[in-house]
Amino acid sequence: MEINMTNKERMYDDIQIGDKDSFTKTITEDDIVQFARLTGDFNPVHLDAEYASQTPFKERIAHGILSGSIISTVLGMKLPGPNTIYLSQNFKFLLPVKIGETITANVEVVEKKDDKRIIKLKTQVMNQHQELVVDGEAVVMKK
Repeated sequence: MEINMTNKERMYDDIQIGDKDSFTKTITEDDIVQFARLTGDFNPVHLDAEYASQTPFKERIAHGILSGSIISTVLGMKLPGPNTIYLSQNFKFLLPVKIGETITANVEVVEKKDDKRIIKLKTQVMNQHQELVVDGEAVVMKK
């Protein structure tokens, strides 16, 4: 597995309130299976099509936190980027994400606390229909 570390680091002083960035990913069957293996969350709504067909979703869905986790990609690789320390994150899971859906994590800088180099960001994940699936807020420290 090759890891891309080519993103140029943004310095704290160069980050402004209102700055935005995003990351898009299509959720695959393999993503869900690997996430279940990694976390130990084998809830049948994620892995068993017959079981999932009897739920309100009618089919398998991705783990909510899998959908939310792509926010970390933006924070760690794009905005604020490398040398960012994740301090907190809250999530509201609004819609399920199904296999084959394409989701985009969007982050926006909403506040900076210069004395501690703390940045607060609005974090949202949208599906390919521009529907909000995850809403939240992150707090990070920029080295």
